[in-house]
Amino acid sequence: MPFLILLASPITLSAQQEVNYDESKVPNLILPDLFVDFQGNRITTAEAWESKRRPELLGLFAEHVYGKLPTDFDEQIFEVGEIDNHLHAGYANLKTVNITVIRNSKSQDIRLKIYFPKTGKGPFPVFLLISHRDVEEITGNPENQFFPVQQIVSRGYAAAIFDVEDVSPDDKARFTEGILDTLYPEQLALSDGMRGLSAWAWGAMRAMDYFEIDEAIDSKRATVVGHSRGGKAALWCGANDTRWAITVSNESGCGGAALSRRKFGETVARINTTFPYWFTDNFKKYNGLEENLPLDQHQLIASIAPRAVYVASAMEDKWADPKGEYLSLKLGSRVYSEIYQVPITLPDQYNYSLHTLHQKSVGYHLREGAHDLTGYDWGKILEFADLQFD
Repeated sequence: MPFLILLASPITLSAQQEVNYDESKVPNLILPDLFVDFQGNRITTAEAWESKRRPELLGLFAEHVYGKLPTDFDEQIFEVGEIDNHLHAGYANLKTVNITVIRNSKSQDIRLKIYFPKTGKGPFPVFLLISHRDVEEITGNPENQFFPVQQIVSRGYAAAIFDVEDVSPDDKARFTEGILDTLYPEQLALSDGMRGLSAWAWGAMRAMDYFEIDEAIDSKRATVVGHSRGGKAALWCGANDTRWAITVSNESGCGGAALSRRKFGETVARINTTFPYWFTDNFKKYNGLEENLPLDQHQLIASIAPRAVYVASAMEDKWADPKGEYLSLKLGSRVYSEIYQVPITLPDQYNYSLHTLHQKSVGYHLREGAHDLTGYDWGKILEFADLQFD
């Protein structure tokens, strides 16, 4: 049963062709209900949520937005090495892992870097960053804030990273040159088949497979992190893979944390036009017709429950719609409070000034500045993880 949460002036189709940054032009938000299943039954228990409603929602997102997320393969091989001479050697030990996944006699390699604290006693909780930026360039600069190794390991966490290039290049001409060509070519013929974002989520899941066998890592305290497009993939990964204790979306915007029906900043039509390889082909049916979607992003965030979820925004990043990201988190967090009885008190009114909201299971912050993943963001994310693992 849909419900109305906000009132605003209607928006015409012609006006929607231009980027909307005007709240008065946001359409009335009539959103699908979190708790009513396909048969019209209201979900009120954790058992019903986990066995009935959550699988329904994941099926909807697979069909209409992200595409399938196949996990079958024949063999997985981990080749582990330790690197003594590296740029972060003063405060971190570096382990490299080459993950080889084999299916139907074909193989795909994923290169994983893991930095461990030089002090303290393991097993260490771990952060995994799904990176759409060059990993060698990022880790080759000790001052880099996108993946600040020293900041993370100094707090007692292992810091892991992989490049999406290894599973599905972030390029509309080359995106199949990874697992889609080698391991799952049948997906390309499906209108709800795996595309780029599902491939990146798949890569993070293979990293988790390794975390579970490394005695230096506490895989029960693992966090998957993504920024922007990586944040979209992180949410999809965290919703599907219940092994992640925390899922973090940093400025993931349209197709990530932000509500699609707001049509604010980047829209479904714009993202499908510019990045047609991120989402399943079915998603294109909703270009300019977000109101016809049988779902919205608050339901994806809800699908992560009862595990923790964190959403971060930036004041100048109107393209990613900070308010839409917050509203999605607030609405999705109803699962924690109404199904799992976790007290959640997120304000009704959105605050466009610098602020942080950290609670058990749910967190949010809005920082100053533009679209990026910064040391400030990592500091807030680390604080949230400390709270969850305390």
